[in-house]
Formats: sequence, C-alpha cells, structure tokens
Amino acid sequence: MNQCDLTMDIARWLSPELAFTVSCEFSYADQDPFAVTLVLDADGVRPVRWVLSRDLLADGLTARSGTGDVMVWPVHDLPDGETSSFCLRLVNTHAVVFEIAAEPVAQWLARTYTMVPRGTEMDGADWDELLQFAD
Repeated sequence: MNQCDLTMDIARWLSPELAFTVSCEFSYADQDPFAVTLVLDADGVRPVRWVLSRDLLADGLTARSGTGDVMVWPVHDLPDGETSSFCLRLVNTHAVVFEIAAEPVAQWLARTYTMVPRGTEMDGADWDELLQFAD
C-alpha cells in the first residue's frame, strides 16, 4: 500500500469576524483510490475524521464543488482573481467552515494523482472478488 499525507494548520471560522487555528491531516492511500481522509484537530483529545471524495476536493480548488454534507469552493482573494485559499464546509449536526491554504493542498493532491491518476482508480480492482459479494 502506498500512502501520501499532508499535515497543516487551517482556520475554523466561528463567525465572519472570528476564526481559530486547528491542526488537520489529509491522508490518501492507493487501497481506497477515490477517498481522502481528513482528520481535524489531529493533535487534540477528540480528533474528528471525515472521508471525502478526492475529486470533489480537487475540483473545489477551482470551482464550487459538492452538495449536502461536504462543499468546497475557492476564495478568489488575490488582485489578479487568483485564489490563495479555499473553504471546506462540513455538515453533521452543525455546519462548520474551514479555510485552507490552496497551494500545499494542490501540491499534495498532485502527488496523489501521480500515485493513482484520475480515471484509473478501478484499474486494479479484482472484479471476480467484488462480484461474489453482490448476491
């Protein structure tokens, strides 16, 4: 199994004027090629784990992506209309919005797509084994 991880601090927005920093860890493993695991408050007493689509995260760096429990969108905050960060909205009982630096995540995602290119996620699937559980 190959794995790729990224640990960084992100901003959790409590209101439009108030945010605090929380540690997070993005993980990707080629054994689950469609998914990214995000652990929030990774250094804390009660870390929270979310599993989301790798493509949803990648698409959200450049355009609004996702509906329902997970939404991702870029923050166009640079003078030339470029983005330095993106927002991630997660909904369980309550909605929580995080702002995350785009560049380190984009570089990390590029490494995951080197491991398993987009569109090839099912190339190594053992269909005979998977079909035996379909009954």
